[in-house]
Amino acid sequence: MIGRGDDVSAVSNLVRFFSCSLLLVWLLSAMAIRVTEADDFCPMADLPPLLEFADGRPVRTADQWPQRREEIRRLLMQSFTGSPPEAVPAVIAGEVLETRADDDGSKRQRIRVTLDTPNRRSFEMWLWLPPGTGPFPLLLTAPRDYQIPWAELAVQRGYAVCLYPGVDSHHREPAYPGYDSIWQTFRDEYPQANWTEILAKAWLASRTLDFLLDAEQGYPLVVNQVGIIGFSRYGKQAMIAAAMDERITAVVARSPGSPASCPYRFTSRDTFAEAPADFPSQWFLPSLRQTTGREHQLPMDAHGWYALIAPRRLLVHTAYNDGSEPTWAVERAYLAAREVYRLLGDPDHLRIHYRRGAHSPITDEHRRQNMDWFDLAFGRGESDPQDFPERLLHHFDVDTWKAQQARADLTIPPRATDGSEARDATRQAVAWMLGHGPATIPEDDRPPFLTQEQSAMMTHDRWAVAEVDRLPVRFGGDVRGNLYFRRDATGPQPVVIWLHPYSYHSGYNEGYGVEGTTVYHRLAQAGFVVLAYDQCGFGMRLLEGTDFYTQHPRWSRLGRMVHDVRGALDFVIEGQGQISPPGVGQNVPEFDGSRVYLLGYSLGGMVALHAAALDPRVAGVASFSGFAPLRTANNDARTTGGLARLWQWHALVPKLGLFEGREAEIPYDYEDLLRQIAPRPCLIVAPLQDRNHPADQVRSSVERASHAWADVPADEGLTALYPDDICRFQSSQHQVVLDWLTGRP
Repeated sequence: MIGRGDDVSAVSNLVRFFSCSLLLVWLLSAMAIRVTEADDFCPMADLPPLLEFADGRPVRTADQWPQRREEIRRLLMQSFTGSPPEAVPAVIAGEVLETRADDDGSKRQRIRVTLDTPNRRSFEMWLWLPPGTGPFPLLLTAPRDYQIPWAELAVQRGYAVCLYPGVDSHHREPAYPGYDSIWQTFRDEYPQANWTEILAKAWLASRTLDFLLDAEQGYPLVVNQVGIIGFSRYGKQAMIAAAMDERITAVVARSPGSPASCPYRFTSRDTFAEAPADFPSQWFLPSLRQTTGREHQLPMDAHGWYALIAPRRLLVHTAYNDGSEPTWAVERAYLAAREVYRLLGDPDHLRIHYRRGAHSPITDEHRRQNMDWFDLAFGRGESDPQDFPERLLHHFDVDTWKAQQARADLTIPPRATDGSEARDATRQAVAWMLGHGPATIPEDDRPPFLTQEQSAMMTHDRWAVAEVDRLPVRFGGDVRGNLYFRRDATGPQPVVIWLHPYSYHSGYNEGYGVEGTTVYHRLAQAGFVVLAYDQCGFGMRLLEGTDFYTQHPRWSRLGRMVHDVRGALDFVIEGQGQISPPGVGQNVPEFDGSRVYLLGYSLGGMVALHAAALDPRVAGVASFSGFAPLRTANNDARTTGGLARLWQWHALVPKLGLFEGREAEIPYDYEDLLRQIAPRPCLIVAPLQDRNHPADQVRSSVERASHAWADVPADEGLTALYPDDICRFQSSQHQVVLDWLTGRP
């Protein structure tokens, strides 16, 4: 055993306290607490309530929280991580294998810890102690190369640092051999446990604390000042470790993604983010992959990790265009967990800290901000709560919005009918719903086109194909996008305007789930010119959504999106826009203004149908998983989100909120839009397993509108497909739209 050193009585007392706390958790686990199993859970589109027991009773007091917390913990293990061994093995030996004195005055020890497992297995870790006698706060992190600078900065600030064996199995760190694989040794020690890689490494982080916080080891550590930090997959690990071990009192999770900071409900395929099918092998339970497209069936989601950490300090450090976590999904989890922090009396202990840019890199300024959070948690340095204000990008206050409306804005127009005046009535109803935009949209001081650096950050060329070129363009109300086209194309080419889904982080670019290449590269390769751009409040235009209703109180974000489609049509048909000067060997493509099609998926499908209904210049429209009828949307509100998903969650069409409880009065519906589009070609794809848009309701809407194409040949009119599939837009869906487009004259 390592020598005892100076006796710190406060350390000993706190270790006893945490030992009692862990015993309480074990006792609660052993109690017959009723937990809703996945088979008994009624699917819901929104996050399962954190402050509601499994039997439906509300959690009203902090005294009730431990029981609910245990329910959440068990549900998370059931769905995501599996369960660790029931018994925690004791530390039976610790040996210093190496000691180094660093130039900064710190002492760095490589330590082997042996546990009382069936075969008495050991693991190694490093402990860095700063100059001085302590006691010191302790920071845990896995020694991945990009995390070591955090450790160095922590030592400079007077922290002890533990580099624990949590290196991911897909990474290798030569200076820390075995740190990526030792978890498998301990998993093999307990074959009856079904724990997964990330949980096993979180468990190893706890075993380092068993050793380091043991007063008999004599390390000068403050046992109630233990932090953990991690980036990306290590951010997941940090959150899960803290959720499972209450001795960890502060957390910084930088871009941890799904299912840690982001609930899978809000990073499904219709967001181009990290869906359940995308995690590397062994991170989580294999059964979790089966929930892709069915995420609403999970009895608990990632917001549960936040709740398990409460009321301890948690900072989620994310980027506006982080490829691993949409800001909207992070905020939904944050708002749910904030209620738990409020119940427990520490709402300021939870924060989202936004940064510009993408997933990487980690800058020196970021590291300083991250360490400031720990200093704030532990009462050190000059950190101040004002350095971490609550800032929400997606908050929508309907009462504020209503107060800014004119009487005419809140006066519901007559409902559109299927009579002779239906087309005008529909147009008027749609115009009322979308709201009143400004006469002109002023230009800002951004560069005139997307820069190469911006397209690199957004990975616009990640899935490039050899025959396709890209040229930046600018059009409409100061919208910037890209053209994709075959470099060997000659003469006027048909045009496809691509309208993306709820991809807040990536805009029009496809991220997770790409099969071969993106739809815009695939269509361009087939001979179409594709115009792609980020819609209002998404991608590079994310922050346009934050203050949209302050700047345009009588408009709607859906109205702005339809306006941008009109600007795109003006660009490709009327020439109203600019194309970046072509590079060496590039040609500017020619557009066939008589063959301009709209292609939209999810959100984009909704935008495409509205835009095509209002603009006869659109030659045809394809909508994948783009809608469910508005008047029956609340029939399945629990499982789909209902109207609230459109007017409240995403703040796309605030006026839809006026019809809660009076849905039959909505002045138009999608069959009216479809009739407006007729007799032009229209493709509707509604998967039978789309959890947001019930296919039977879509089918009914299509059937009510189908007579508008009665005089059109079947292959030139309305095509409706109902595949037995989930909501997704991957290579097979690309092929469907490609076949449909190539069948046009």
